[in-house]
Amino acid sequence: MISVCVATYNGEKYIKEQINSILEQIGKNDEVIVSDDGSKDRTVEIIQNYNDSRVTIYHNVFKSPIRNFEFLISIAKGDYIFLSDQDDIWHEDKVSKYLKIFNEIPMVSLVISDLKIIDKNGIIQDKEFYKKGFKNNILQNIISNNFIGCTMAFKKELKTHILPFPKNIAMHDWWIGLCGVLFDEIYFIDEKLHYYRRHDNNVTNVNNFNFLAKVKFRINMVNELLKRYFKTKYNLL
Repeated sequence: MISVCVATYNGEKYIKEQINSILEQIGKNDEVIVSDDGSKDRTVEIIQNYNDSRVTIYHNVFKSPIRNFEFLISIAKGDYIFLSDQDDIWHEDKVSKYLKIFNEIPMVSLVISDLKIIDKNGIIQDKEFYKKGFKNNILQNIISNNFIGCTMAFKKELKTHILPFPKNIAMHDWWIGLCGVLFDEIYFIDEKLHYYRRHDNNVTNVNNFNFLAKVKFRINMVNELLKRYFKTKYNLL
């Protein structure tokens, strides 16, 4: 079973295109769980209009995409959990190619892929997110986050390591990716299986923080990773 976790907030402009691209490639027993974080637009109405038993919406007021995704992951029932933003588009072969990796390489618990960047109108941009390649190294990723949540899918067993999220992390995908590197195996699909939309109203952007805040986030991240590691490996702390 697949669970797709979709966090929304004022996403009426693109949410239907995103949900449609997901429903077209998942099975009848899979689930799309949406947690709306207090939208003021028609996002909730659009999702409620889906006459599809696979789609469930929850109403929350976390005022935080990090806590929104934490909630979604905690209630996900699937063996494989995919993360989704509200304004992107999935390539038609994304799910099948991710599942192929999980099935063929059992030790892999987290899969991500390359992506195409699109603008607010869906026009593909001449930019490369992974132009220097994907860095599957914990130190490099602490220094510079190489993970992007909307391309992530992981086995349910990884939930044991990533939940609960620490209180003071900058981004949920950063934390999940680092836990994946620390505890299990990560696989990077060198194919563009995701259309990542960049526009003025993107909800999450770590670059909005100042230099001192970024340093503090990294120190806190290392501290939380060490605590989680010793707790998991040696039942300490």
